[in-house]
Amino acid sequence: MFSSPGERNDRMVATSKRPMRSIDVHDRCARFRSLHVPGAPLVLPNAWDVASARAVVEAGFPVVATTSGGVAAALGYEDHEGAPANEMLGAAARITRAVDVPVTVDAEAGYGLEAVELVNTLRSMGAAGCNLEDTDHSTGKVRDLGEQADRLRAVNDAAAAASYPLVINARIDVFLSAALSGSAEGTQEALVDDALARARAYVEAGADCVFPIALWEQGALERFLAGAPGPVNILRIPPAPSLADLASLGVARVSYGSLLHRDVLSAFARQLESVAAESASLNG
Repeated sequence: MFSSPGERNDRMVATSKRPMRSIDVHDRCARFRSLHVPGAPLVLPNAWDVASARAVVEAGFPVVATTSGGVAAALGYEDHEGAPANEMLGAAARITRAVDVPVTVDAEAGYGLEAVELVNTLRSMGAAGCNLEDTDHSTGKVRDLGEQADRLRAVNDAAAAASYPLVINARIDVFLSAALSGSAEGTQEALVDDALARARAYVEAGADCVFPIALWEQGALERFLAGAPGPVNILRIPPAPSLADLASLGVARVSYGSLLHRDVLSAFARQLESVAAESASLNG
């Protein structure tokens, strides 16, 4: 079970007090789960607030996924659980209320919440799924395989006890950890066995999809997909293969993380430079 962060988030998500009809939650979960088809991947341009979520839906995408990096930045915090749980999950709840498609929530590592509390919060907001990563943000290291499998099993059991078919995407951070440490060059093949062991353990614990974030080398990607025990989510950022290539390899889900949020901010910065230059010319 997840350890308590001390002061409980009794007022976790104000909006979570507004229960959704059970049929809505079940329908959203079923629809979301059905879209995980190897070779015909579900494409998820991640959103960070209601406006971006509505834009995703208006563009024709059948599911909205949140990005913890984008949500945290919009709230004024750092990613990797630098923001309070109530604010992050509150933002997710506003998104689920605002759109009529399934929403999957980037719940990071669970914010230190007990499995039952996390599941109840997700269910109350009407989330169809969630990401749970195996990094321990208090140490910055990837958790022990068995420990993370137990955490995922606790979430799955809590959802089952609530008759809530939550779609769990188990993020595998071994490739990301190597990339962030600067030791990733030429090492992805060497990490595949560890990643596959985690994938098998996480699916056995109840995960519906596995997410080897930052896996992009062709050979390593092919070997992981060949040995994966269930649907695989790949992060579509350079230097990952193209969307068409990922589909041909049998990927079932493709997400963009905080990439689109960063692109939007970059475009905004360019517009600001233009406005600033025009403004400066008035005083020239």
